[in-house]
Amino acid sequence: MTEQPNTREPEPNQANADATDQDNPEEFITPEKFAPEEEASLLEESNDKKSEANALFSSAKYENAITKYEEAASVCPHYLDYELAVLKSNIAACHLKLEQWKEAVKAATDSIDGLDRLEKSEASREPNEEEGKKKDTEEDDAEEEIVSSGAQKSAPAPKQESVSDIIRRKRQEDIRRIRAKALMRRARARSELGGWSNLSSAEEDYKVLSTMTNLTPADRKIVQTQLRILPPRTKAAQEKEMSEMWGKLKDLGNGILRPFGLSTNNFQMVKDEKTGGYSMNFSQNGPSQ
Repeated sequence: MTEQPNTREPEPNQANADATDQDNPEEFITPEKFAPEEEASLLEESNDKKSEANALFSSAKYENAITKYEEAASVCPHYLDYELAVLKSNIAACHLKLEQWKEAVKAATDSIDGLDRLEKSEASREPNEEEGKKKDTEEDDAEEEIVSSGAQKSAPAPKQESVSDIIRRKRQEDIRRIRAKALMRRARARSELGGWSNLSSAEEDYKVLSTMTNLTPADRKIVQTQLRILPPRTKAAQEKEMSEMWGKLKDLGNGILRPFGLSTNNFQMVKDEKTGGYSMNFSQNGPSQ
């Protein structure tokens, strides 16, 4: 039903792009960012549309909310992974309300992928920031040593969190919060879809959620419940699909073997209970079809 939002991207400098193409024809060119003023304007427009979508969601107008969330995503600058992840997670919530499980899985996965990119990007910047803070600290220590000869004997002052540290910590908390929501929504959708692959994937999502410390009591209870009931469902789905697969292979094999006076009954699949694997035994005297 939904399409991938066509997020706004600025035009790269053509001269630079041509020069780069000539030097490295196969190298990916990272699109340029918008100017700060234009980025702020686009983000404000995106947030206005998101507010409208939130109101539609609250009024149970989920189809309309999806449309408005996608409009917000199309306006939002493509490199703002956090803002886009929030929108994708909200779209997943709408699909859950509409019981559109596949679409919910896709939207939630897009949200999680965006958060992964964001965390990798921020992690790559941390070493440089830490190095800069280390130099500042060394300079401060040297200055303190000159000013006060008794500084080494006094108790160290408690370390105060800088503004940048506070912003970074809040950002990480926000990322974890949206990740938890997206994982809960994807796990629910996968569980509702059923089937071996979806159920095992849902189980993996709930296992990840069980390690997160920021879940609400209600969500944690859901996670614990699902981790109890999913394993037998997953095993039953696996056995059912394996049985169906073997049935189809048997029909195919009988068609091939019949001209030779044989059938799949001449071949016995023996399961190794220790490893879960199978081995094939041939019986010349087995019944033929």
